[in-house]
Amino acid sequence: MSKYRWQASVLVLVSFMLGCNEFMVVGVISDIAKSLQVTVATAGYLVTIFAIVYAISTPIVTLFANRFDRFHALMVLMVIFLIGNTASGFATSYGWFLASRLVTAAVAGTIESLITLFAYDLAPRHKRASLISWIAAGFSIASVIGLPIGTAISTATSWHMAFHLISVLSLLTCLALIIMLPRHLAKATGKSSLKGQLVLLTDQRIILGTLLILFSAAALYAYYTYIRPLLTTGLGFSTTMLNWLLLALGIMNILGNRLSGFVAERHGLRTLPRFYLIDIVLLLSLPLAMTTPLVALNILLVLGLIITVLNAPIQIHFLGVAEADYPQATLLASSLNAIFFNIGISIGSATAATVMAHGGLSHLGYGAAVFSSLALITVIVLNRVVAHAKCETKQ
Repeated sequence: MSKYRWQASVLVLVSFMLGCNEFMVVGVISDIAKSLQVTVATAGYLVTIFAIVYAISTPIVTLFANRFDRFHALMVLMVIFLIGNTASGFATSYGWFLASRLVTAAVAGTIESLITLFAYDLAPRHKRASLISWIAAGFSIASVIGLPIGTAISTATSWHMAFHLISVLSLLTCLALIIMLPRHLAKATGKSSLKGQLVLLTDQRIILGTLLILFSAAALYAYYTYIRPLLTTGLGFSTTMLNWLLLALGIMNILGNRLSGFVAERHGLRTLPRFYLIDIVLLLSLPLAMTTPLVALNILLVLGLIITVLNAPIQIHFLGVAEADYPQATLLASSLNAIFFNIGISIGSATAATVMAHGGLSHLGYGAAVFSSLALITVIVLNRVVAHAKCETKQ
């Protein structure tokens, strides 16, 4: 195996590790609540708080990390992550566990940004999109494989042991990064002042890209927030079937991330409108298909394949714009996907709750279709702006 393949494997391993840490709580939430003597609802706030801290801290930590060379910034954040996760494994009170989760949430987003930037720099140009899509797939693999393994370990021993396992994985990952990653990738060139980095956010191509991520994430979570009751209460599948159905959806999501890399390598953003059109048709069809469970299930599976196809094309777009016009802000550019995806999750989840309160499970597809329509309009405008910018550059 070539050195590049080993480096690529280590970067994907980091995303898998981050995914395990984030998703593990979902699978063992009842065990945590019982052990720490709080209600399941109170333990559930851990997921919400993690997402909020992740979204708020990522741009702040990223802007600070941009002042240092990438390798050392990554290793320092990995050590902080390891300390936070290890503290989670030894937690004996809700306050202790919450504090440890805040530590990991504060650095996880910037670690993701740094490994994306390493991927962009290390991969040959024709393999950039593929590697970035694999990094995104690492999170999906964590939800499909890591989450049930963690749940099984928690059931067999304790939830503490599940977090200790992640700490062991984190330590091995740190050692692999030290061995495999180059030290010569210096911090971004040009002005690295706060103002010099934030100027990236004034570019119309970046603004439209962040809106596209937000609407896409909102479209996904406007129905996926209630995927369990949607499959059981809405479509009538048994709780025995539920885990198998969630596994199938997870596999489709992994394949979707690979499809995302394929699309990014072939015209990228210009290809996306047709996917959003399919999303809209499927989401509008979902409420009508609820009376036929197998049809509705197939709609959900196809949505799982194509609704996140944006991931690699938009990341390549952000990094391409930054590399050409804002080299001092490439790290910030690599973090935008994570930041605005989490904001979109919040908006989509809130929309899902509102639709549930007024229309029930059968109407969730309509709310998601609205966001997918906004995403379609946004990507059409973005493509025109990008095309116009290229024409001006040529002139």
